[in-house]
Amino acid sequence: MSDFERLLQEVRACTACARYLPNPPKPVLIASESARLMIVGQAPGRRVHETGIPWNDPSGDRLREWLQLPREDFYDARRIAIVPTGFCYPGKGAHGDLPPRPECAPLWHPRLREAMPDIRLTLLIGSYAQAWYLGARGKANLSETVRQRQEYLPRFFPLPHPSPRNRFWLSQRPWFEAEVLPDLRALVHEVLNF
Repeated sequence: MSDFERLLQEVRACTACARYLPNPPKPVLIASESARLMIVGQAPGRRVHETGIPWNDPSGDRLREWLQLPREDFYDARRIAIVPTGFCYPGKGAHGDLPPRPECAPLWHPRLREAMPDIRLTLLIGSYAQAWYLGARGKANLSETVRQRQEYLPRFFPLPHPSPRNRFWLSQRPWFEAEVLPDLRALVHEVLNF
């Protein structure tokens, strides 16, 4: 077993926040040492928790549409690492899923990133991923962070969450589809050599 395989085994066995979760821990991620693109979202939803497949829901369908990637390419761990901010389903809150548990990112992201030296671009999907990776470099709100995406390149590309709940956000910002998505697709396909 390689060091990387041992690291993944360690992540998948993590119980750091077990006492706060509605279900037993079930960390969900896909990664390999050769990945060139990293997708960082927030935390698995209930359906992803049940299937163990990241982005296996309507949000994932929209994300693949944004990227113009079929499922087989999207889930090719040799090229794409899918590593959420929180690895386990955090449970339901009053207005949707609870935020990702704060233990995961500081515990695992630095080690995973170090173990994946070929990552050329990281998609930061939603405010939790952006807060963790951009910190004070983030703008006043998600819209401005996404709009000013050029400031974070070539390392990071901030995006809104592709959840169906964000239809209103998307409808109020036509610049996202007109300007951001073409940039996103071009960069992702370049990084993945498509």
